Amino acid sequence: MSSPSLIPDFDYFPPDTPLQFLHEDAQILVLDKPAGLLTVPGKLANREDCLITRLQAARWDALTVHRLDCDTSGVIIFARTKQAQGHLGQEFELRRAQKTYVARVHGRIDGDSGHIDLSVGSDWDYRPRQKVDLEKGRPAQTDWQVIDRTDTETRVRLTPHTGRSHQLRVHMLALGHPIIGDQIYAPETSRDYPRLMLHAETLSLHHPATKDRVTFAAPAPF
Repeated sequence: MSSPSLIPDFDYFPPDTPLQFLHEDAQILVLDKPAGLLTVPGKLANREDCLITRLQAARWDALTVHRLDCDTSGVIIFARTKQAQGHLGQEFELRRAQKTYVARVHGRIDGDSGHIDLSVGSDWDYRPRQKVDLEKGRPAQTDWQVIDRTDTETRVRLTPHTGRSHQLRVHMLALGHPIIGDQIYAPETSRDYPRLMLHAETLSLHHPATKDRVTFAAPAPF
């Protein structure tokens, strides 16, 4: 029996850019993560340089709450106390945290909006890929809304209602409109683009200290 296939490992050249703070207080740190930078250290060699390592060099008390894919840019939040970390973790686990993304996808989407309800699971033969798996996958839902379109591509706003690994990338591929620049799911669309065209635009949740709902935003750089 042959062993499972692996997607060839990518060359990691993290961008040499300063930290971009969107908000900072005694409980939380909110940053605009650049594309091409891991959120946490990778398992392989030469993957130590990442956002949390850089952040802790500047703010020693920073604690990880959630992650963005290496190639995805945008709003990401960190805690500064264990209590805040626990509160924010519950916001994500109980789906009280709401996120929106902006993406440029291949092809012209005809409709103006829609809802994708397709379970997502690991594609064990081609790790780290995920795939639509209606039998063994975990439930995953995404809303999409067209912002703009041309004859060859569409700009959409994506609102995930679940947080499955690679959910937005898998769902848009299943819709027939893969995200441009995706070297894993649509390498043919990435030749002329320097990055994955996916950006975490907004994050809304309850602040761990005040319990008020707060929203943080960063415009897409593409």
